[in-house]
Amino acid sequence: MTEKPQGAEPGDDSAAEEAVIKAAEEAAAAGAEGSDAGTSGDATAKRELAERTADLQRLQAEYQNYRKRVERDRLTVREIAVSNILESLVPVLDDIGRARDHGEVTGGFKSVAESLETVVAKLGLQQFGKEGEPFDPTMHEALMHSYSSEVTEDTCVQILQPGYRIGERIIRPAMVAVAEPQPGTQTTAGPDADTAKGGEKKDQADGDSDS
Repeated sequence: MTEKPQGAEPGDDSAAEEAVIKAAEEAAAAGAEGSDAGTSGDATAKRELAERTADLQRLQAEYQNYRKRVERDRLTVREIAVSNILESLVPVLDDIGRARDHGEVTGGFKSVAESLETVVAKLGLQQFGKEGEPFDPTMHEALMHSYSSEVTEDTCVQILQPGYRIGERIIRPAMVAVAEPQPGTQTTAGPDADTAKGGEKKDQADGDSDS
C-alpha cells in the first residue's frame, strides 16, 4: 500500500507530487514485470497491478483533497488579513468624513482621500447608514432617542457616524438617532373601517326614522 506523504507543509505540493509520480512508476513497473513473467505468473501480476492502480487512485484523490484544503486555508488567511487592515482604517475614514463635512477636503488632500476610499471599496469595505431607513438593531446603534408623529415605525432620523461592513460581517454598526411613533398616534383607517363606519351611520339613521 502507498502511504500518504507526510511532513508536507500547506502550500508545498512538491512532496505530494513526488509521491504520485513514484506510485505511477511502481504501477508501470509491476505491469512490465507481469508481462515478462509469462502465463504462469499472469494472475499474480494482474492482482498486483490492480492493487497498485487502486493505491494510485486513492493517492490521487487524497492529493486533490489536500490541494483543495490548502486553497481554502489560503483564502481564509487572506480574508482575515484584509479584514484586519480595513478595520484599522475605519478611524481614518471617519476623520476624512468629518473633514469633508467641514469643507476641509480640498486640493491634494481631496485626491488622497478619494484614492483611499476607492481602494478600500475595491477590497470589499462597504459603508452603510442612511437617514429615513428603518432602525435595525443588528446594523444600527441608537445613541439618541425621540418620538415623532411623522414616522410609523422606529426610524433612523440622523446618522451620527456611518457603519462599515465586509460582505455580511459588520465591522462597526452605524451610530444613529432614532425616532419612534408618537404614543397615541391614530393609524389611518382602511377601506373596511370606512365601510363599517358608514354602515353604522346608516343603521342609526334608519333607527331614528322608525322612531
